[in-house]
Amino acid sequence: MRIISCSLLQMEASPQQGRVGGGLWTTHRAAQYSKETQDLLRCEMTKKNVQLSHFFSLSSTDGSALPLTFDSTSSASPHQPKTNRKCLSDKPQRRTAESCRSGNSYVREKFCPGPSRDLEKEKRRLQNIMSTGQEEPTAVTPRNVPACRSREVEEERDRYQEVLDEIEERRQFLADMDSLGQVKQYVNLINTEISQVNRDEADARRSEEKTQSRTVNRWKAPRRSW
Repeated sequence: MRIISCSLLQMEASPQQGRVGGGLWTTHRAAQYSKETQDLLRCEMTKKNVQLSHFFSLSSTDGSALPLTFDSTSSASPHQPKTNRKCLSDKPQRRTAESCRSGNSYVREKFCPGPSRDLEKEKRRLQNIMSTGQEEPTAVTPRNVPACRSREVEEERDRYQEVLDEIEERRQFLADMDSLGQVKQYVNLINTEISQVNRDEADARRSEEKTQSRTVNRWKAPRRSW
């Protein structure tokens, strides 16, 4: 402000003069401003003086200390803090380690166990199937005594269907052992038992056929006359 006022006073006090002479060591005066420019500068200085006087009057009435610096735009509008805006480029860039950790990429999923089976109960059930052919052993009671009499009726069932049932039970056992992860321990044993059952059935069929053929031949043989 002092520089502007001094320059204006100098321009107003000194008349316009032309160049005295030329040369290397000749000093030239600054060119004068036009009247419109001088009026604009006087108006700006008047505004500055009014703002300063208003600010000083408020400080004197409040009793507060005068600041070391003065912001000319404080009376016009409050000062707004500058926000640092990050300029994002259109080019793809590598993410930083903090941005990678801030997401959910490294969060492990919670383990939710499914419905589990009682392994001890399954072992007992499979042992009962292998030993007795039933899932649960039946206790010997007086009511179960007629079951012994009905064994003869059960033996009259078709042997072929019984063999199929035994093979199916062993296959089911292998499937259960596979679900428990122990199929390697029983697969050879079960295959051997299935082969043995097939061989026994084949031998039984052959023996029955031989017995029937002998009976038929004996009845067809001529009777001896005494």
